Amino acid sequence: MTRQTLLQARHLRVRRGGAQVLEVPALDLRAGEVLALMGPNGAGKTTLMLTLAGLLPPTAGELSFRGTQLHSHADRQAFRRRITMVFQDPLLFDATVAQNIASGLKLRGVPAAERQARVADWARRLGLGDLLNRSARQLSGGEAQRTALARAFVLNPDILFLDEPFSSLDAATREGLIGDLGDLLAQTGTTAVLSTHDQGEAARLAHRLAVMQQGRIVQMGGLREVMNHPEDPFVAAFVGMETLLKGQVVRCHEGLLSLRPRKGPGDREVVAVGEAQPGQTILVGVRPEHVFLSLHTDNTSSARNAFPGTVTKVIPQGPFFKVELDCGFFLVAYVTAQSLSELGLAPGRRVVAAFKATAVHVIRKGGPDAEL
Repeated sequence: MTRQTLLQARHLRVRRGGAQVLEVPALDLRAGEVLALMGPNGAGKTTLMLTLAGLLPPTAGELSFRGTQLHSHADRQAFRRRITMVFQDPLLFDATVAQNIASGLKLRGVPAAERQARVADWARRLGLGDLLNRSARQLSGGEAQRTALARAFVLNPDILFLDEPFSSLDAATREGLIGDLGDLLAQTGTTAVLSTHDQGEAARLAHRLAVMQQGRIVQMGGLREVMNHPEDPFVAAFVGMETLLKGQVVRCHEGLLSLRPRKGPGDREVVAVGEAQPGQTILVGVRPEHVFLSLHTDNTSSARNAFPGTVTKVIPQGPFFKVELDCGFFLVAYVTAQSLSELGLAPGRRVVAAFKATAVHVIRKGGPDAEL
């Protein structure tokens, strides 16, 4: 089903201090979707979000909401009443939780009885039912952010803007809040824009992903498409495709190509699905969750790529562990705690790393001597 376009931006530019800090030719936000803006610090995520929210006037370009261009100050004011924003810091008033949640409703003239019912409902949904009379000054970081989310949701916004709302929380609190927010977004069908530098947050919450660098969107598309088919090395590395291999194609037959990595033993070849000319230089990537580890080659029969290697580093990554390997070339795999224990994975451990040809994504092609 095609989603209706809710917010449309065209030719957006923002200049600051004489320098251009944002340039976005086109962006459409569809009703009911969550769009994640992802990129490193300084990529322009917050600038784009504030511009889309009508809080930062663009130097050039136009915004349209539900098909109507936002020309005048009055247009933008009316639009801002249909949206709300949650920041990294909750910015709560020195009042009770109930009063904070109700503040926007009070400003919009919602009758007291309706305010009370809506506040109670959203406090319950966000686990704040027992805290309504508590002072906001006495809340933990997670409770404060839940209060900020309840204050936003209670307004039934057309668009919810979330500017790195979890970055200041500890891992356990963040995990619980992301799960609850994902459930609420799905239950309510709320349209949202999420700014984040964390691929895990984007993967759990977003339908579409826009990766930003230096004030520009370098790739935008469906979550799985961008995560599994990045268009350049920057996007690949940022969305977690940590294994990037450059080499020459030695053969190509019936939709399968064989790549000889430049860094690694000359007799090892990586098989990928794709088309290329022998002698052509290509860059490929493999996501760590698509690599599985074994102690024996017998357990890798379903994969076209199987390489003996040595564990060089094991790093905890939330519920998983990142295992870095030397297979003659650098390779990364994600494993569960159970697999880590069963395989005895630790630096120096010899293993076999395997992945399917369909897991290898061709990122870029060049001539025989291309510098990719």
